[in-house]
Amino acid sequence: QVQLVESGGGLVQAGGSLRLSCAASGRTFSSSGMGWFRQAPGKEREFVAAISRSSSSTYYADSVKGRFTISRDNAKNTVSRQMNSLKPEDTAVYYCAARRGASSRSGADYDYWGQGTQVTVSS
Repeated sequence: QVQLVESGGGLVQAGGSLRLSCAASGRTFSSSGMGWFRQAPGKEREFVAAISRSSSSTYYADSVKGRFTISRDNAKNTVSRQMNSLKPEDTAVYYCAARRGASSRSGADYDYWGQGTQVTVSS
């Protein structure tokens, strides 16, 4: 069992930055692929970024590529995402997710989810 707790959301102006973190409990974090997803009001959940177990590979949605950076610290059981050059369309609830094995772009592949943290970008 893995429990995930996100933090770092908030209100920011367009062009600003935020850093989201996700703290994981459990012994299996280092063997878990990690991902970030988001869901805006009235829209389906969408993939944002993912990182492999060893941090050797990272994956990004085209909409955030070059602006967001995902990283993880297996010693601290945390995964983070730095978000720069934020846009109003980045406004959403952001979720951290974990799965046994390799990371994935599909939310259906993930076994554990955090409660979500709200990010609001004002224009």
